[in-house]
Amino acid sequence: MFSRRADRFKSRGPSPSSASGAFAWSLMNTLVSRLGTLGIGIILARVLGPEQFGTFAIALVALMAVLSFNELGVSLAIVRWPGDPALIAPTVNTISLVGSALFCAVSWFAAPAFTSAMGDPEATGVVRLLIMSVLVNGAVASPAALLQRAFLEKTRMGIDQVNVWVGAIVSVALALMGMGAMALAIGRVLGSVISALLFIRASPLPYRLGWRREKVKPLLNFGLPLAGSSIIVFTIGYSDQLIAGSLIGTVALGYYVLAFNLSSWPVSIVSQPLRRVAPAAFAAIQGDPIRLRAAILGLFSVLGCATIPAFSALAGASVPLVRFVYGDIWLPAAAALSWLVISALAKVFCELAYDYIVVIGRTGKVLMIQIVGLLVLIPALVGGSIWGGLVGIAAAQAAVSFLVLLPMYLWQLRGAGIGITDVLGKLWLPGLAGVAVGCLAWLAATNVHHVFWALTLGGVAALTGMAVLVYLRRGDVLAIRGIVRAEAAAAIA
Repeated sequence: MFSRRADRFKSRGPSPSSASGAFAWSLMNTLVSRLGTLGIGIILARVLGPEQFGTFAIALVALMAVLSFNELGVSLAIVRWPGDPALIAPTVNTISLVGSALFCAVSWFAAPAFTSAMGDPEATGVVRLLIMSVLVNGAVASPAALLQRAFLEKTRMGIDQVNVWVGAIVSVALALMGMGAMALAIGRVLGSVISALLFIRASPLPYRLGWRREKVKPLLNFGLPLAGSSIIVFTIGYSDQLIAGSLIGTVALGYYVLAFNLSSWPVSIVSQPLRRVAPAAFAAIQGDPIRLRAAILGLFSVLGCATIPAFSALAGASVPLVRFVYGDIWLPAAAALSWLVISALAKVFCELAYDYIVVIGRTGKVLMIQIVGLLVLIPALVGGSIWGGLVGIAAAQAAVSFLVLLPMYLWQLRGAGIGITDVLGKLWLPGLAGVAVGCLAWLAATNVHHVFWALTLGGVAALTGMAVLVYLRRGDVLAIRGIVRAEAAAAIA
């Protein structure tokens, strides 16, 4: 079975329709996953409360820290590798597995010191259990990358749904039994293990360990800058939570994480599925600068139309949204949410620029951007926590993301012939629409006393704005579809 599947993978590559279908399946996967985790998250937040939610957030920060570099960045090389990926997959598996085992062991022993620094030593057991996911992730980094390379997002959807629902059902059941934050950790690890087995079974190539010395140096040369960049990306993305936990307490961290998760809804629904397809699509047309330029500008336009109105509605309706969905106990999260949507919006466009810069081989520039951003962010977050506590940290995160990181990413696109004015030309109309939607959502939130109807009016404004923008920019939507289809044809050739 593996032999026939591998032969098809090597000889045919993706069909002309598979790449265009990959984004659709990835989007559906994310939509279903987000709707499921949204419902489960509401139940867990109401059952656990801010303190236990904050305890799990501490463990999750530790997990995400190690996952940012555990496989040393080499799995992405499989997506971008110009030749037969079977030549490097066994070596990638070995590097990923050994690296993950090493970092998992170090994290296990470092857990008590980490939780003490975060002000919650009782979270040590949760951290140690959750960190086992690192080893699982490293074991299946290569199979997951092979599915991405082959645009097998339909298969990926099935695996991800098993992961989400197994973890969710177990977590809710254990939380209702009074296990607190440990319930979420057990559910997460169990879901990861089952999905890992499915990834290995679904891999286009058989899972083997190997070591080809001539491939190690090119893989590490490619992966280590990305791993270094990912560490800094993690620090930028999670330093707000680290500072919130260590300086203003576990309960405040619970509020902050809830607000952060709410602000990430549009990112999860649109940006994440795009990132599963975009690197492979960019890589296959990297030899055609004209097509690459059209692709990146078209994606900026489409992302702006799809996300800016949604973010604006979240900011304008933050108070009724938190009250309606999570209850009055969580209302302090609403003030942070209004700022964090700005950071999340900047993240959407930073990630798109990141993928583009990586594909054209300028990984060193990415690392430089992240280092500068980190040097600015840390003192800003500390100052924000002193100045305004929970809201101050959120405001500092928004300011650095939008005023420092995003301009630096856009500036690096100039090296590929894409000026900042070119990008702004694609985003000015979605920006104006976003201001209008945000104002309408805020007016509804402050003048309509029934939270359900206030949210309904804000949601209608957002959906209307998105629909009008997509219609006005339908040329960009069609152009992106054509580029993805052409990419698939190029992959076959």
